[in-house]
Formats: sequence, C-alpha cells, structure tokens
Amino acid sequence: MSGKDEVVLLDFWPSPFGMRLRIALSEKGVDYECREENLSDKSQLLLRSNPVHKKIPVLIHNGKPVCESLIAVQYVDEVWPRRSPILPSDPYARAQARFWADYIDKKIYDLGRKIWATKGEEQEAAKRELIECLKLLEAELGDKPYFGGESFGFVDVALVPFYSWFYTYDTCGNFSVETECPKLILWAKRCLEKESVSKVLPDGEKVYKLVLELKNQLGLE
Repeated sequence: MSGKDEVVLLDFWPSPFGMRLRIALSEKGVDYECREENLSDKSQLLLRSNPVHKKIPVLIHNGKPVCESLIAVQYVDEVWPRRSPILPSDPYARAQARFWADYIDKKIYDLGRKIWATKGEEQEAAKRELIECLKLLEAELGDKPYFGGESFGFVDVALVPFYSWFYTYDTCGNFSVETECPKLILWAKRCLEKESVSKVLPDGEKVYKLVLELKNQLGLE
C-alpha cells in the first residue's frame, strides 16, 4: 500500500471488539489514528460512518468506513496481505476460523454482560453457559499454541481481548476462569507475549473499575 493511506479507528478503550482491530492493525504494522468515542454522546463521524448499528468500532480507511469488528479484521488482512497473515490461506481452515470467531461473537460478550449486570438465577445460568463455552473453546484449542496452530491468527484475535474482562467475570460471578479453563489462560498469556496484544489489552482491574461505574449508572448495585 502507498504511504498515503489514512486509517482512523473509532473506538472505546474497554471494547473487546475495538481491541481486535488494534491488534490486527498492529500485527500488520499499519499506522492509524485512534479516536475515542463517548458512547453516551456519539460523534457525528460515528453516526455517519455506521448509520445502521451506530456502534464502535468503525475502521475508516481513506474515508471509507468498515463496520463490525470481524468483518473489519478480515478487511485489514486483505488490504495489507504481505505481513503477518491473520486468516489461513487454505479455504477449509479459513472457514473453520470464521466459524469459531462467529461462535465467540454470538456467545461471550452477551454472557459476560449478564454475569456483571444481573443477579440470582439469571447470573448463575449465564455463568454456567459461559464456562461451557470457554471449555468448548479450550477443547478446540487442544494442545496447539494458538487456535490456528503454530501461528497467531483470526480466532486468537477474536478471543484474546476478552481476557481483559475475565477479572470482571470472576469477581462479579464469584468463580475463576483460570480454575475452570487453565489451558485457555495459558494460551492468553502466550498471546500476551506478543507486543501487538500486550500493548492493546487493558488491565483487568481497570476494566472492572469501569464496570462498577456502569453498574452504578444503571442502578444495578
């Protein structure tokens, strides 16, 4: 790509979906400008760039917006193909990676939110289901260093941002992801050895502090 590329990321620091884009751009060595959004007072740029969902993250490449984090990560992989491929080249392996990333999207965030935003039986049910999902992902990882095998790839990018939220899930749900899924935590720590991950993922306690503020605002305490 030419040096004229203008890449802007509309984001909010604790968003696991935004973290995916920051990791992917870092893996590719792409310079970009990150603009923090105030989600209670969204910018005109965000509303214009994502008129359908009005959500972050939005990747704006040379003035053209790409919405939905997994779609945007695939876009980044296609636009800057020469460095650190994120998706495998084999069509079947690529389909499998997309399947697991989609599974993560359909499950983890919503279950995690229920753990910190609900109580009683609803919280217990979410906790049970989240542990089941994480165990399933742990089984899919198996003894491989990364989900795609030897190299860090699409499913790793999709899942590792949630590691920043595990402390919140543990504390609010009164359980331990590490006790339930030790291999998954070892995998997350392996991912954190990569600078593209370690410089993006916020500290779990910082995320938890924000969640406590959110709970207050929503009257959940």
